[in-house]
Amino acid sequence: MQTINFNNLNVNPGDLVLDIGCGEGRHSIGLYVNREINAVGIDLSLEDMQTARSRIKDFSISDTNKSSCVFGAGSIQCLPFKDNLYNAVICSEVLEHLESLDSAVSEIVRVLKPGGVLAVSVPRYLPELICWKLSADYSKTPGGHVRIFKHKELRKLIQKESVSYQSFHWAHALHSPYWWLKCIFWKNEEEHWLVKKYHEFLIWDLMKNPLITRFLEMVLKPFIGKSLVMYFVKD
Repeated sequence: MQTINFNNLNVNPGDLVLDIGCGEGRHSIGLYVNREINAVGIDLSLEDMQTARSRIKDFSISDTNKSSCVFGAGSIQCLPFKDNLYNAVICSEVLEHLESLDSAVSEIVRVLKPGGVLAVSVPRYLPELICWKLSADYSKTPGGHVRIFKHKELRKLIQKESVSYQSFHWAHALHSPYWWLKCIFWKNEEEHWLVKKYHEFLIWDLMKNPLITRFLEMVLKPFIGKSLVMYFVKD
């Protein structure tokens, strides 16, 4: 389940792509397996790094795939890479966790090659605001979200650097109700039957990808898409 549309990255087999805040590796592994991209995923969570490494074994890798997928610990505030290194950079669902933004944005643009694509996603304003309203504890969870972005605010933040705005889209409309349910039943959301059933529905949708949910996703994204995704090109 990817938030970023790989077709918008303008990358080719063998290119080098950085996935910042990669978590358990959904974008990095997808690029490696399906696009034969040399993917580098970094995150602050060592547990997520271990999970990401182990998940690669669950996929069938073509014998002709000569690319690589590696994971390591690193901070977006000080990336351990030289300037102009990556053909594309992904920063998905990271910026909403940061107290300081300017240095982080400068770093992700610094390591991107001129002409390379930067893909950034954050929780969309309205669905995220509803979460904050439904649960006072939602935004106070350690390591949780400390800010909500409006569309123009995010675009302006990224465009402070030497990049040109390209396009945007929304993603994961069916995930918004799940998070609203989690917030409503925050104190016992892990045990509540309604939260569990909706989670089972999302897993079913992910595995089966039926026509009905693809249609619902398409119809609902403009209204309750959980994520806002933007694409920029480095000048």
